[in-house]
Amino acid sequence: MISRISGILIEKSPPTLVVEVGGMAYEIEVPMSTIYDLPNIGEGVTLHTHLLVREDAHLLYGFGKPEEKIAFRQLLKVNGIGAKIALAILSALSLDELRGLVASEDAARLTKVPGIGRKTAERLILELRDKLSHPDGSVASAPKPSLVEDAISALVSLGYSERDARTSVSKVEDGLTLPEIIRQTLQLISSK
Repeated sequence: MISRISGILIEKSPPTLVVEVGGMAYEIEVPMSTIYDLPNIGEGVTLHTHLLVREDAHLLYGFGKPEEKIAFRQLLKVNGIGAKIALAILSALSLDELRGLVASEDAARLTKVPGIGRKTAERLILELRDKLSHPDGSVASAPKPSLVEDAISALVSLGYSERDARTSVSKVEDGLTLPEIIRQTLQLISSK
């Protein structure tokens, strides 16, 4: 396994780089996040790499940060995610954005990445939920929904439109508990 490469950057053709090490030139595919942080051609560069061996090719993928390499490997473990899609994800989203989307289960935003459909986004969220950790070892947590959003969700599940629920909830007084917000909102709706 080729874990890391240090050498001279001799070519940039996004998403492909060529790095010369000891007289050999390695072609390495990288995400756009790595492209942005590269030095000028002719300067030294170090990349954390992942070698993917296929029947028809040996492909080398490089990353500016070890956390990106770890995330790439986690993405490859998700059913339906290949190397090209994993690179597209890491090019379109920063690691913090990816962690946040997975933690908040935002499949809609993930589908904006080229090559990711609704089912793949949902599978990605399900399989990566506890696996994408911060460098300090902590796992991203989903933001807590506000009481207002909880009340709106409860009213929508009772059959009210989201627009009516949102309008009515905005009219109740502040500092109430969730049951009180729902109760006051129902009274406002029924008085119309």
